[in-house]
Amino acid sequence: MSMPFDLPKAAIEQLKGFIHLCRTKPEIIHKPELAFFRDYLQSLNADIPPAPAAEEPKQSTPPPKEEIPAKDNEPKEEDIDMSSDESEVELDMEGVIGDPDDDQPHEMGDVNKKEMTDEEMEQFDEARSNAMSTFSEGEWEKAVDMFTAAIKLNPNSAAMFAKRGSCFLKLKKPRACVRDCTRAIELNPDNATAYKFRGRSQRLLGNFKEAASDLRTACKIDFDEQADEWLREVTPNAKKLEDHERKKERKRAEKELKEKQERIRKAREAAAKASAEQEEEEDSGMPGGGFGGLGGLLNDPELMAAMSDPEIAKAFQDITSNPANIMKYQGNPKVMALLTKMASKMGGGGMGGMPGMGGMPGMGGMPGMGGMPGMGGMGGSSGSSAPKPSSTDELD
Repeated sequence: MSMPFDLPKAAIEQLKGFIHLCRTKPEIIHKPELAFFRDYLQSLNADIPPAPAAEEPKQSTPPPKEEIPAKDNEPKEEDIDMSSDESEVELDMEGVIGDPDDDQPHEMGDVNKKEMTDEEMEQFDEARSNAMSTFSEGEWEKAVDMFTAAIKLNPNSAAMFAKRGSCFLKLKKPRACVRDCTRAIELNPDNATAYKFRGRSQRLLGNFKEAASDLRTACKIDFDEQADEWLREVTPNAKKLEDHERKKERKRAEKELKEKQERIRKAREAAAKASAEQEEEEDSGMPGGGFGGLGGLLNDPELMAAMSDPEIAKAFQDITSNPANIMKYQGNPKVMALLTKMASKMGGGGMGGMPGMGGMPGMGGMPGMGGMPGMGGMGGSSGSSAPKPSSTDELD
């Protein structure tokens, strides 16, 4: 015995719209989401229109050649340009020490010592005098030992470090000279002698930019003819390197700008593609927001914002998997507000008329939301109100 079953008017109107769409665009039946409907028509031996042929992209110009990705161990084009530019910098390496002294540290005194006793001051004056005398005689190795003795007594004397550094320079030990002069500059940033000898040592090590910087500073603090001569000697190489660094920096900035513009271009293309796909979906969808009205819901910013709430999203998933679970959320104002708004968006005025749900007409046609006997107390029929159910009614 068949049971009488009446579809709500809103569902019938949506069905009419879908049939009209199928007549105007028969290829829509081949959409993956309508496979169930296509299977149903085939079970009725209905004639199914052939699937549309895939459109081949028009090629007005020959396709670009496929770029072979570079291997990990192969340098990129930009790196090749950089390295080739660097190799093109021709420097005058005459006078550069090919095998400089090792970089082993030497005696620097107690860096934490701040003051000397009277006895230590007398010993320091004597050690300094002997070291200066030996230095003036050109006995560089012996002078190094004597300056070291003076530094042990007074590790805060910038002059002693600068003098010992000059001895290292005479002995062709530029790295040791750099260490001593750097310590002298730490103790006295205005020590022109330390800048002078450190600059000369940097030149012997082939560090022309650093050499030029130190020698310029030495001449600025206290002009010295020898320091100025050394500066003129290193300036050509230093200028070449400085120009090269500026060129590298300009290329790096251009590369970063190009990469940024490429990222912006790709982002714009992706946004345009997404917009076009959305418009295509809207054009191919059913009137009233798509099958069951869900298309209109997805375009409602308030509903989408509400669905971003994890609590609401979880409740909505729970209800769609089993409509009877809606009873669990009657006391949740956020969930009920969402369902009420969805009902109004999906073609129902009020809260009545959904088959089997006794009170949510606008939600008729939602997949998985039909057939809920026993829920007649959620809003009554369309256009009427029902009394609030008692606790016993909910249990029944």
